Amino acid sequence: MNIIRSISRRMPKGRHLVIGVPFLWLFLFFMLPFFIVLKISFAEADVAIPPYTDVYTWAENKLTLVINLGNYIFLSEDALYLAAYLGSLKMATVSTLLCLIIGFPMAYAIARADKDKQMVLLLLIMMPTWTAILIRVYAWMGILSNNGLLNGFLMWTGIISEPLQILNTNIAVYIGIVYSYLPFMILPLFANLVKHDQSLLEAAADLGSSTINSFWKITVPLAKNGIIAGSMLVFIPVVGEFVIPELLGGPETLMIGKVLWQEFFNNRDWPVASALAVVMLAILIVPIILFNRNQAKEMEGRP
Repeated sequence: MNIIRSISRRMPKGRHLVIGVPFLWLFLFFMLPFFIVLKISFAEADVAIPPYTDVYTWAENKLTLVINLGNYIFLSEDALYLAAYLGSLKMATVSTLLCLIIGFPMAYAIARADKDKQMVLLLLIMMPTWTAILIRVYAWMGILSNNGLLNGFLMWTGIISEPLQILNTNIAVYIGIVYSYLPFMILPLFANLVKHDQSLLEAAADLGSSTINSFWKITVPLAKNGIIAGSMLVFIPVVGEFVIPELLGGPETLMIGKVLWQEFFNNRDWPVASALAVVMLAILIVPIILFNRNQAKEMEGRP
């Protein structure tokens, strides 16, 4: 009895420890860096190391706090940054839709395949992600260039008479993004589709429903959580994507990740770059909150 009481007394402490470790991790590697970036966004650019002024100073027993809102005002007044945000959101939205259109049939086919084949098919989907993103993007540069494999094949078959300009365009960026992020759409969809009760489709067929009608009215609604999860896993990182637009895109490819790089390393304007990052994070928090509210309502069984 004494041992049982001792264990029961220790369980709350162990539970708090288990819960506290992830929160400590999030604080050290997410919240703390975010607060540092937020602090820099309220500073002013300076020719120093680091290249920004102090937000607060302590001198003669006085704490002086200077908050500069000029960086955020500057972002709202410059059309370049607004175009970068809109370009990133457009690129992320279109890429997410393309991944969904391509990934849903693939995930559905894998979920309906034999059990012994599912692991092999999933392995084929995941294998490209084992290679560094930079190497894969460089490979696409060789495929999409004027003298690349794609143009060479099209000219060899006689479909085109001269090379197509694909590299350094938005089309190349879409190809690179969809190729890189397609597994992040397929895996959540597969995890959802593989759990569907096939008796519902059989019952619909017995009642005279066509295969297409059953798919749209039964399979797709039941896959809503997988669609939302996959879309979030694609949309959020694509908004801040830098490597793919930089290597495959051209002058017309304007995304916030590229602008952030230029402000940090070319212009050395850390306060403006930090303000850009804070606004981008604020934009991404909105869909995350809406997704969490939707999930909470479904778990509570509310309409």
